[in-house]
Amino acid sequence: MIAHIGFEVSDLERSARFYDAVFFALGVRRLHEAPAAIAYGVMEPAFWIVNRARPPAPGYGHVALRASGRAAVDAAFGAGVAAGGRSDGPPGPRPQYGPRTYAAYLLDPDGLRVELVAGADG
Repeated sequence: MIAHIGFEVSDLERSARFYDAVFFALGVRRLHEAPAAIAYGVMEPAFWIVNRARPPAPGYGHVALRASGRAAVDAAFGAGVAAGGRSDGPPGPRPQYGPRTYAAYLLDPDGLRVELVAGADG
């Protein structure tokens, strides 16, 4: 249903380091790169970061990235923190979203919220 998601970021290079690490852990790669934009996906670009050159407002929402299992959630969370992100909720069960949901939350370098989720219910 969604064609793509785009985050406007204040520093494209800094954000690219963060998303390269997170997406690599999830088996996703860069599919497009230009001076002002980078796009990630598996078969086609689905997640874009675009240079805005000014800080976006944190907390306007979040993007949920599907992971193949708990180990992938853990790996992506660790990769994101190591690449300059911050924890906004460590990996763990999220029964409030379904009995098999396992997720973690990161804040990217601009403070935008990224959910990593595994489980049939999330």
